Amino acid sequence: MSLKIRPYSPSDRQAVRKICCDTGFMGNPIDPVYIDRDAFADFFTRYYTDIEPESALVAVDEDRVVGYLLGCLRYNSINRQTLWIILTKTVPKILGRVLAFRYNRASFKFLSWFLFKASGETPNSVPGAAHFHVNMYKEYRTGIAGRRLIFPFVNSVAKKGIKGVYGQMQVYEDRRSEKAFERYGFKFMDRKEITKFKDYHDQRVWVATIYHEFKKDDEVPIPEVK
Repeated sequence: MSLKIRPYSPSDRQAVRKICCDTGFMGNPIDPVYIDRDAFADFFTRYYTDIEPESALVAVDEDRVVGYLLGCLRYNSINRQTLWIILTKTVPKILGRVLAFRYNRASFKFLSWFLFKASGETPNSVPGAAHFHVNMYKEYRTGIAGRRLIFPFVNSVAKKGIKGVYGQMQVYEDRRSEKAFERYGFKFMDRKEITKFKDYHDQRVWVATIYHEFKKDDEVPIPEVK
């Protein structure tokens, strides 16, 4: 693996959005679940790439962006700004596509889940803490690659006087993810089962909140890729 981690650049925006959609269905393309890739990428990446790009990192393999970390230090304003983006930028596009009969039954069902169930299936956040979201193509989900994205961000946040940092991630029946992050000082704070993919598989899936509270001179070791 020849991964390089670097700060996000505006030229990476389309690559980040593509990864989001190519992996949005449990690591697979989101298209069978929700046909509107543009709106899907808006929901999950647009705040970070357009409002707080300085808090994002990308993983690059031979000049190809293969993963990303989207971070947020502006925890007091993200919800308000995200809602504004969705209402003013995304909703008009969705309405236009609906009126043009471009949505199928699965897409309407996903949209209904997003509007009426998503917030209830989101685990608790940590008030006053920074947060991050990591995503990458399947072949790069080695564990080490994800940690190489997460820990530089965590260490940079630790120097800014913020009380801690949390991430939210999909977890399954086994507890391997929990044990891996516990080794680096993260605690699992909450998890909730998500139902948006229930029609497509029998496996139960949760979204969990992992949290690292900073102490004086705290730093999380960054593992090397061998």
